[in-house]
Parts: sequence; C-alpha cells; structure tokens
Amino acid sequence: MEEEEAGILEAYELQFSDLMLLSSNKDSRPSFSSEEIERLESIARSVMENLGPTGPGLLTITGVPNASHLRRTLLPLARRLALLNSDHRKRLLKLKYMQGVEITGGEASHEGGDNHNREQHYPAADELRDFQDSEFKNLSNSFKELGFCMIEVALRLARVCDRAIGGQELEQSLLESFTAKGRLIHYHSTLDNLILKEAAKRQQSTKRKATQHSIRNEQPHINGNEARSCENHSNLWQQWHYDYGIFTVLTAPYFILPCHKQTPRENGCFCRSCEQECPSPSGHTYLEIYDLNKNRIQKVRASPESFVVQVGEAADILSKGKLCASLHSVHRPVKVEDLSRETFVVFLQPAWNKTFSLADYPVRNFQSNCENYALCTEETSGKLAEELHKIVPPLGSRLKDGMTFAEFSKETTKQYYGGNGLQSKR
Repeated sequence: MEEEEAGILEAYELQFSDLMLLSSNKDSRPSFSSEEIERLESIARSVMENLGPTGPGLLTITGVPNASHLRRTLLPLARRLALLNSDHRKRLLKLKYMQGVEITGGEASHEGGDNHNREQHYPAADELRDFQDSEFKNLSNSFKELGFCMIEVALRLARVCDRAIGGQELEQSLLESFTAKGRLIHYHSTLDNLILKEAAKRQQSTKRKATQHSIRNEQPHINGNEARSCENHSNLWQQWHYDYGIFTVLTAPYFILPCHKQTPRENGCFCRSCEQECPSPSGHTYLEIYDLNKNRIQKVRASPESFVVQVGEAADILSKGKLCASLHSVHRPVKVEDLSRETFVVFLQPAWNKTFSLADYPVRNFQSNCENYALCTEETSGKLAEELHKIVPPLGSRLKDGMTFAEFSKETTKQYYGGNGLQSKR
C-alpha cells in the first residue's frame, strides 16, 4: 500500500505525572477534589480504550524526567555504531558487554531473535581505557538509565491496567520475570547501505591481500541485521508482526538526514554536522499499525520527546482480551532515501515458565486473530490484507492452552523466521 493511502493516528498522550498518580497506592494519595478524581478516572478509561480491543493497542507517555536528555545522548550513537568499522564495533560492543549492557546494533529484527555472537575472550585493559575516552564513553550509562526509565513506565502502566481489569496479573508477571531486553536500533538509509557495502568490499580486499590468494564465491561478511537492511525489495524497514511480550516501550524516533555525501575516515567516524536530529519529513514516526476494526493502515504521530508503549500478545492473553496486541511495521520513506531512523526499545515479558491459560479468553477475540485476514481479503480487494494473510502467522497456530511463555515464544519465532517460516525468505 502506498504511503499516501494510510491515515494518521494521533497517539493518545498520557502525562507521566498523571501516570504516577494513577499508579500510586490509594492510601498514600493526597486528598483529591471530586473534580480531580473525575479527571483521573477519565484518564484511566482513555488508557484502557486505547490499549483495548477497540483502540490502536498503543499510547504515548510524555514528561518522563530526564528522558529527553538521555534520548538525545543515546540515539545518535546508533548510527555511529552501525557504520563503524566492523572490527572496531566488535571490540566496542564486547567492552560494553563486559560492563553489563547487551547492545544490538544494525537494523531491527523481530522481538525474539538475538543475532550477534557473544565471544568469551575479552580485550586488554588499555583497550577499555581507550574506548572509555572515546565518543562512546557514555554509551553504557545512557543505555541503562534510559532502560530503567522505560521499565518504570511499563510497571506503572501495568498497575493501572490491572486496577481497571481487576487483579495484579500484568504487574506480577513483569516482576516475576525480572527480565527486560533493550535494543539500540539503527534503521539504515540508502546512503548507509552504500557505505556498508563499500566498507565490506574494502575489508574483503584487505583480507585477500593479507592471505595472498583469491577467495572464490565469497560474499562480503555482513551480520544478520545488516544483511536484512541491505535488501531493497520492500518499502518497509521492519516487516509486519505482533510483539509477543507484555509491553514494548520505545523512544519516539530520532531522524538523521546527512547534509552532504559522507565518506568514513580511517577511524570509521563521520562528519558530526550530519548527525544532528532533523524533523520527520512526513510529520509522523513511520511506525504504522494495521487497524483490524477499520481495516486500514494508520501512521502513528507522536511527540518527539515521548515514549511509545505498545501492547504485546502476552498482555492480550493475560488480560483475557481486555488489552489488544497491535499489528505493526515500520515504513521506509520512499522520497527521502538518505533518511535514517534511530530508536531505543525495551521489550518486557513474563517469566519463561509463565503458563498461559485460554480459560475465559473470549473465543471471538481468539478467532479474530486467526480469521480476520481471510475476512478482510473476502470483503476488500486490498493487496495489504492478502499480504498480511501470507506473512503473519495467526495466534491460533502458535498458542495452545497450557503453553509456557518459553514454548509460545519459540513457536512464534519459528513460524515467523524458521526454515519454513512465513517471513524466513523475506
């Protein structure tokens, strides 16, 4: 579907100060006027409407303390990391992993996959000092601090949803998991792809000279994330999918549009003046959702300083359909080829041994995930509905009563990306 045909979704904004009030213990709340109580109840209803079956399955959180500073510190590093000389990047990420942070560079994959190898040997202390004095010296701290901000937002939002639904299922599931996966993501522009290809050619040429023999039929070494980013057959940076955790929290994207053609220096760095944030050319985030109720794509518009929170399939299941997972993708701008998109994402999920029960889960909700694509295809001639039916494995084929979250995530990843997965060759 062409970009112009999609509608715009103005994401619902929840102020962090209101989230704090809604999620606080009632006994510790100050005495509110009747007007303030009514206002907070109205906000709670709006939260559930936007995260529930009749809403888009997402909202934004604004006004999180220190989030704006951390976003502007961390996000520009995504592109610098992705375009670093591969040897430099490996050493840097290895050093930062020693400091307790797992970092995934390159273009986004689906929630379930870890695409980088973790080597067991570590660089010398002098290398650590060199990198600590470099432009990436704040990488670990910014990564962790922003991640903790997002975790707090998710836990408080889970508490608000639990109170509306009844019980403590969502918040307790997050606390029992004690796990959150953070990813710093760079969505490559056409220019970035050319830079990576040129760098791969130079690296291959250097290896040939060093070994003094030709390497036949060998493709340039590019990691899994970069390989996907170099495929230009799609107008999407990220293919359509559901996240399968509880909540996905992400920064509003940071866009970079170089002011001139860039060539890397010997150290792999680039012109800093080209790494300034630019406004979105379209005025939206390029995150798009497929509204099953309206059978249409909607482009998400959000404040640049906000967090976007999306509902995952585990929240849908645990809430017995009171929350609804959002089917989404990330669109690649066709007319601004040199635009890159940076974001930081935290995936929050239940414990691996968490058991899913389908008791009391609305049958119509379960069936809608399985059958809505076919229904849309029958009622409309839209190519998108047909494509979604081909590439998004329905929930009913991945989830069985009594499955653990580990089993569900394994089956989901298999059906999306396994050898015979619906997106394995895309």
